[in-house]
Amino acid sequence: MSDTLTLYKLMILYMLDKVTFPLSNAQICDFMLEREYTTYFTVQQAIRELVDADLIREETSRNMSLYRATPEGRDTLEYFGGRVAHETKEEIKDYLDRHQYEMRNDVSTLADFTKTPKGDYLVRCQVREKDASVIDLSLSVPTRQQADAVCANWKKKNEELYSYLMKELL
Repeated sequence: MSDTLTLYKLMILYMLDKVTFPLSNAQICDFMLEREYTTYFTVQQAIRELVDADLIREETSRNMSLYRATPEGRDTLEYFGGRVAHETKEEIKDYLDRHQYEMRNDVSTLADFTKTPKGDYLVRCQVREKDASVIDLSLSVPTRQQADAVCANWKKKNEELYSYLMKELL
């Protein structure tokens, strides 16, 4: 199992190395499970061990875990990446090419909220490109339901709102 788990870890590192944005837990699992490489629980174990070894970094946003390879993870892939079969690397590249737009959109458009000491909610809406914010907007709303609504609508309307703001401000 150890050699197989190591292979899954290398495959995850390879996936993270081939994109310019973080991948979500769900996106990593989708590839591994769609190809029937392993089970959900084994993918979770591989991800957890990569995080614990500081080979990937985990960020959490509104119940979504996002992962990026660390420099140590990239070094590890450079040394041991040859253990991943050429055919597997091609499958990963093909999957990422086919799903790149929706994958990038899923993880680049972020919205989360926190409850403030005054009892209202501060909603933070972002669009990120690589490691930089394209837009970072914070709104205060009185109820959790409104905070949930802002987060949900940000995913749907961020492009329209960004265009409107740029038109009005420039």
